[in-house]
Amino acid sequence: MKINSFKSYDVRGKLGEDLNEDICERIGRAFARVMTCKTVVTGRDIRDSSAGLQAALHRGLVAEGVIVYDIGLCGTEEVYFATDHLNADGGLMVTASHNPIDYNGIKMVRAGARPISGDTGLGDIQAVAEAGEFGATVSGGAVEARDLRAAYIKHLAGYVSPEGLKPLNIVVNAGNGAAGPTFDALAHTLEVPWTFKRVHHDPDGSFPNGIPNPLLPENRAATSDAVLANGADLGVAWDGDFDRCFFFDETGAFIDGEYVVALLGRAFCAKERGAKIVYDARVIWSTIHEVEAAGGQAIASRVGHSHIKKIMREQDAAYGGEMSAHHYFRNFMYCDSGMIPWLLVAELVARSDVPLSQMVAQMQADYPSSGEINFTVADRAVAIAAFEASYADQAIARDDLDGVSFDMGNWRVNVRVSNTEPVVRLNVETRGDRALLNAKVAEISALLSGF
Repeated sequence: MKINSFKSYDVRGKLGEDLNEDICERIGRAFARVMTCKTVVTGRDIRDSSAGLQAALHRGLVAEGVIVYDIGLCGTEEVYFATDHLNADGGLMVTASHNPIDYNGIKMVRAGARPISGDTGLGDIQAVAEAGEFGATVSGGAVEARDLRAAYIKHLAGYVSPEGLKPLNIVVNAGNGAAGPTFDALAHTLEVPWTFKRVHHDPDGSFPNGIPNPLLPENRAATSDAVLANGADLGVAWDGDFDRCFFFDETGAFIDGEYVVALLGRAFCAKERGAKIVYDARVIWSTIHEVEAAGGQAIASRVGHSHIKKIMREQDAAYGGEMSAHHYFRNFMYCDSGMIPWLLVAELVARSDVPLSQMVAQMQADYPSSGEINFTVADRAVAIAAFEASYADQAIARDDLDGVSFDMGNWRVNVRVSNTEPVVRLNVETRGDRALLNAKVAEISALLSGF
């Protein structure tokens, strides 16, 4: 049986075609065998299909003699936390995050919430699940409900020092995903002079206000409008399983992810002298500048959580960030969190004499960037080769860490093949020249659109 829902880093697919309860039961059994598990944490997002798929995982895990700790409706990072906190052998989160409503998936970690990807067990799990040669069930398995939220919230609260914080008014948009209940527990615990305006807060698997994916421009108005209507100091919006969060300044403007990485890099350098900060190789100049100006060390990584986490562990980095709004923290098992970033950004604003818009305005002026632009092409290799042929001779430096990056002196470009989609991705940045940025984006876009 071929299972098409296995991707580079997780399981994800269309319900009824790529993913169903039978497949999830197979994956549960395969996960237990490949990871040699005795205990596993599971959780689920708010999608209507998630409870059934989680129950199917349980059947597979229990059939292999595994004790399952079910933490129920939660965010992906709560499974990461519980896996480490309970000393479990692995964790499985049923979620499709920001994918369409007729999709679902599974995110997996091993002991210590370490990532599982194609070269660290995911391919083996797929092979065992597809073979389906499981045989008799094993005794001793069971499902136990666990509530780890209080311990998780206590950990989160430790990222903010309440002393001396000025009052803030903050808009939070859960997108009717899983973030609402977790946020409420955190807000109740925080001893800070902040008030919150909740938008689309109640979990609802029908997603009455659209799939929660604030990275899409058409999904930003609800948060932006609420910031303006409430005179808020900032806005925060999450995706469905809240492993990503997105920021809006007090004018309602969306803050692109590369500037959030630079902002958080600066925050960690203020907390830890000489901190090592890992960034992804797509858009880099603003982060390098902010980190080095704050006395830190900026370290490049390939895009993708397994790459970022690996380098962070090797370098003992305090923080790692991707422009796609994934943020990773050494003190959170090197895992990504969508709750920790907003705490840190809010703390920055609450200790600053300038608003959030001014914090990022200089970075945006000094290093304007295109944002990631995607191109669906018939032959990605041919498109990349044509790009190289057109621009290699102009470059003063080349970097092949992730895709192809050319440094042209006053502008820089990265073109790479997606790890998860059949597209070529383009990012351009300049040194303070927005007209040059627009010209190069148009020029390279015309080239890539021809394939």
